[in-house]
Amino acid sequence: MKLIVGLGNPGRKYKKTRHNVGFMFVDQLAKDLDLKFKLDASKKSEICETLVDGEKIIIIKPQTYMNLSGEAVKQVANFYKVELNEMLIIHDDMDLDVGHIRIRQKGSSAGHKGMQNIIDLFGTNDIARVRIGISKPIGELVINYVLEDFLKEERIQIETFFEEAKNIVLDFNKITFEELMSKYNR
Repeated sequence: MKLIVGLGNPGRKYKKTRHNVGFMFVDQLAKDLDLKFKLDASKKSEICETLVDGEKIIIIKPQTYMNLSGEAVKQVANFYKVELNEMLIIHDDMDLDVGHIRIRQKGSSAGHKGMQNIIDLFGTNDIARVRIGISKPIGELVINYVLEDFLKEERIQIETFFEEAKNIVLDFNKITFEELMSKYNR
């Protein structure tokens, strides 16, 4: 079993913002796999499920707002009995240029409050993640920057990366994590 978690904020107002790039990733993944998200209020998440090569894949978008993402992730992981090595968190990262990614098996939150909440609630930073670059703001408050929509040229770069979303998740399902990092980290 695999649990794929896209981090973001619920609601139309945040849909295309930089902070919602994790939601955008899993939305593209669900589209590529011909899946539809359904709200499960008891698990504080929108969820879809599928089987790939006989393995169950659960994809979620926590509906708790970014800073409390761990509540939903923990609830879903406990319900489905997902082990830490079966989880992959997808989130935005200002330390990477727009459209660049870094896949890591573990590490600090690097200041990302949604990831920090997950680390805190699971009691470990040994949680795999895909960090998607959104670049740093220049002369702008971070909170304003991450809650703004991507510029047109940034959106094109992000959408180009999303073409790999399905392949990253399918590979997460069948190759070692070291191979996954070697294949996709640029």
